[in-house]
Amino acid sequence: MDNMKYLFLILIPILYFGCSSAVSSIEDSDTQSESASPENSKKAMESFLNGVQAESKGDYARAILEYQDALKLDPKPGIYYQIAKNYFFINKLPLALQNAKKSVELDSSNIEYLNLLQEIYTTAKQTASAIETLEKIIRLDSSQVNAYYKLARLHENQRPLKAIEVYEKLIKIVGNEWSVLVRVAELYERLGMIDKSISSIEELLALDPGNTALQKLLIDFYVKNKQYDEAVESVDDLIRFYPDDLDARERKAQIFIEQGNWEMASYEYDFIMQQPNVEFDIKVRIGAAYFTASFKDTALISVAKKFFERIDKDSSDWQVKMYLGVIAIREHDDSLGMHYFNAVTEMAPWNPEGWIRLGGILFDNRQYAEASEVLSRGVEKFPEDFTINLILGISYAQIDKHQDAKKYLKKAVELNPNDISALSSYGYTLSRLKEGSEAISYLKKALTIDPGSLELLGTLGLVYDGLEMWNECDSTYSAALTADPSAAIIKNNWAYSLSKRGEQLEKALQMAKEAIEAEPLNSSYLDTIGWVYFKLENYKEAEEFIKKSLEVGGEKAVILDHLGDVYFMLGEKDKAIETWKKAFEIDSSNESIKLKIEKGEL
Repeated sequence: MDNMKYLFLILIPILYFGCSSAVSSIEDSDTQSESASPENSKKAMESFLNGVQAESKGDYARAILEYQDALKLDPKPGIYYQIAKNYFFINKLPLALQNAKKSVELDSSNIEYLNLLQEIYTTAKQTASAIETLEKIIRLDSSQVNAYYKLARLHENQRPLKAIEVYEKLIKIVGNEWSVLVRVAELYERLGMIDKSISSIEELLALDPGNTALQKLLIDFYVKNKQYDEAVESVDDLIRFYPDDLDARERKAQIFIEQGNWEMASYEYDFIMQQPNVEFDIKVRIGAAYFTASFKDTALISVAKKFFERIDKDSSDWQVKMYLGVIAIREHDDSLGMHYFNAVTEMAPWNPEGWIRLGGILFDNRQYAEASEVLSRGVEKFPEDFTINLILGISYAQIDKHQDAKKYLKKAVELNPNDISALSSYGYTLSRLKEGSEAISYLKKALTIDPGSLELLGTLGLVYDGLEMWNECDSTYSAALTADPSAAIIKNNWAYSLSKRGEQLEKALQMAKEAIEAEPLNSSYLDTIGWVYFKLENYKEAEEFIKKSLEVGGEKAVILDHLGDVYFMLGEKDKAIETWKKAFEIDSSNESIKLKIEKGEL
């Protein structure tokens, strides 16, 4: 212990005098003369040592006062440095910077002084000055590894290529150092230069070939660069050595999913699902992912079913029963579906969350009939739940069961009178039931809550259109386009409204073209522009767009009706009648189509 004290006291004069033997700049000759006095030097040293002692105890304010006393008697760069350091400790950056600059001014070749100066610049976010100081340090001593590293970090945000250049210089000094190569790889990724990122990581692997974290990082970069074969080969190597590495297996599954090959991914997930140490929530997440993916690829419903049946054997959770119930409905096994749903109500009679979650998934995937079936069971158990009533009502509206929708949307509005979705959906449903005045009142109430809502203005415009309140319709659509001039759906709906009236057809055509430009494969938009062309008596263009609408969106009564009209005007009466008949098969309540068939003409 005594030896350590002796060593500490030996170091004090080095801090005091600094690295240079003489002060290069003193403010005035009197001070310089005074500082040369042995008596003043002795007093200065005493104050300096008192400052060191106070600093060692964390009393930085006292240390600064002692150092300042020493400075008055003997203004050496080392004392300025100590004052700057202590001001830096207490986050008084302007004073720290002032004294650090003075220490460097008096001894511009002292690396320690320069390092403190750049730290203060960096903390004060004076990046340009910090960079300049670090570059000076490197010029003085090119072996300063930390200076290179700090310089590169400062360049990363604004000049990533310059940062890479500095890192590469550092690599020449220290070799292929792990942390440096990782930073270089990340910077290349930010710049979109994935090939170079991969090269950096491959160099790292050459240093540490058994590092699994690094192997996984390389796999991730292969995937980002769409080098799927290399990614699969690398992950297979990893699994060969570590067959129980579930993270590696999930990475392999994700590679297949990235390629859209959910079936191949399922083999890896199947292995994961069979492991007893895999948490229940992870298993459900995997099953739910396949359940959602099955809406785009119906072949995956069997995979989702297999996963949930496996989970069901090892657990008694109501969520699993819920998924199995929906899967049974989608497979048209209503009795099995009811069995699972009954189990859900017995296991979790208190929890509406499952109904909401699955109803929401079905709704988001446009499975409105299935959503209606699931939520109609849920609403029996939770008749006062706002979300169940809302999604159920909107689901019915989406499949044109507006009378059913009205009941649940009305309930949703009663439960939450200020919810915009409930108000707008209820207003739209009322309009479809020819209850226009009441529909308008609900939509206007919603607009008082959100005056600029494009959705609300669009819905109100449709209601006015249905009631043939043309002035109100046009002003509402105009207000919507003022709020959002690029709104394709508003342009489409207004164009269709004008075409029905046979008014401002050139304006209607321009809006229909802009809507199509925004969404070229929107079936409704294609029908609208076709109908505008029909009203302009350009029947060939009308035929082209309306046919394309049917190809994109499938057969709908109103679009087939339009196509029949086009055929008739082109002189193809037989095709017209045949097309009207198809439309009438879909909508047998449409008296207008029925009359055309009976008359054999428009």
